[in-house]
Amino acid sequence: MKKLNPSSNVPARTHGVHQIRAEGSPIDRQVLLPIEKYMHSESISGALLLVCAIAALVWANSPWSASYFALRETTISLQFGSFVLAMDLQHWINDGLMTLFFFVVALEIKRELIYGDLSEARKAALPIVAALGGMILPAAIYLALNIGAKGASGWGIPMATDIAFAMAILALLGKRVPSHLRIFLLTLAIVDDVGSILVIAVYYTQDFSMTGMGAAIATLGLMLAMRRMGLNSPLAYLFPAVIFWAAMLQSGVHATIAGVILGAITPAKSPGSKSAFIQSVQETLPDVYDSTDKRVSERSEVVLGRIEELARQTESPLGRPDRMVHPWVGYLVLPVFALVNAGVALSGEFVRQAFTSPVTLGVMGGLIAGKAVGVSGLSWLAVRLGWAELPEGVTRRHIFGAGLIGGVGFTVALFITELAFVDKLLIEQAKAGVLAASLIAVLGGYWFLRIASRGQTKNQPMGNES
Repeated sequence: MKKLNPSSNVPARTHGVHQIRAEGSPIDRQVLLPIEKYMHSESISGALLLVCAIAALVWANSPWSASYFALRETTISLQFGSFVLAMDLQHWINDGLMTLFFFVVALEIKRELIYGDLSEARKAALPIVAALGGMILPAAIYLALNIGAKGASGWGIPMATDIAFAMAILALLGKRVPSHLRIFLLTLAIVDDVGSILVIAVYYTQDFSMTGMGAAIATLGLMLAMRRMGLNSPLAYLFPAVIFWAAMLQSGVHATIAGVILGAITPAKSPGSKSAFIQSVQETLPDVYDSTDKRVSERSEVVLGRIEELARQTESPLGRPDRMVHPWVGYLVLPVFALVNAGVALSGEFVRQAFTSPVTLGVMGGLIAGKAVGVSGLSWLAVRLGWAELPEGVTRRHIFGAGLIGGVGFTVALFITELAFVDKLLIEQAKAGVLAASLIAVLGGYWFLRIASRGQTKNQPMGNES
């Protein structure tokens, strides 16, 4: 048998499946297995996201810009009997496809809470405190420039960190930065996402409908009852999940919160244990024969069917959706979202107006200065007061660099922009701020961490580092 160890970024069970397929298929062996690690690479999916954002900007400022905005505003309708759901393409992507993104985020949050660093108070303290600083100060900076003005409702825009871009930057830095810094930044970004989800659910919910919410609660209750009865097949939950999403959309609570809730209720514990699987295989494997006798053959098929189901049940329901959906989110959902949302018409007059606008300046100030100072400042305070400790090999400079990278607010920041404003000018100004700040954060964070990591191999106390 070939080596069993997968690449570090490939889900182990996915790697095992592909290895077996590769043994019987030249295409799997020579094409799919070698590119497997790239399909789960954060740097490549982040690069694709960047390419789509650049493509959107180029298209929106090209001679064919009218086609870009016309495509984005194309209305698509679905009708089921008397029920009609009609939205433009941008809303189908933002309210529909992005539900998968928030579903994956919820799975990551739950996994971290149960198995990861967020499950240990001492390890979780530093990134949680850092994330709070990286949410509160950016919102405060934005409000300081916009309070009382028509752009005040956009205070949630600079709060979020883009996980895909942040992890892609650290992946490009590779071994130049401590491995624990990646865990710190990932946990910080996850806590940021929790804050952003709460802001979306509480502050950016409009036109609340009790009828829609009642239908959502009833559907959610049905899915919980199905789980209680031991129904574990993901396909059984597909149709109720779509109904739940549509009900949430009609309720006025943003539809993507459906993805968060579905991720939150996904069980963490697998229905079957590996020890029970091994015992059953050992007991029943002698009953499997290659035979022309129909009765023997059918008995063998029954045993193989039992083994197949027992193997499936050893995987956590929390893991299966994540490894199956995550590549689609990284290589389809987020790139399409960037293509549809990042296009801003950058005329000379607009640029002059935008970069003197308190909305643009508030977003940029929040994402660049607010994130870096908020993350590093509260981290320093937490360590100094003894509430938390630095991860091994991580210094104050690394934390400041992580704060700079946290200023890449691309995906969720653009998402909240569409919720915060109705005025198209304010939307475009906020997007310009997000794009400019994210570019500065990418370049600044990469450069700073590259410099900060030179010659630093040991952990230094945060308060004593020069």
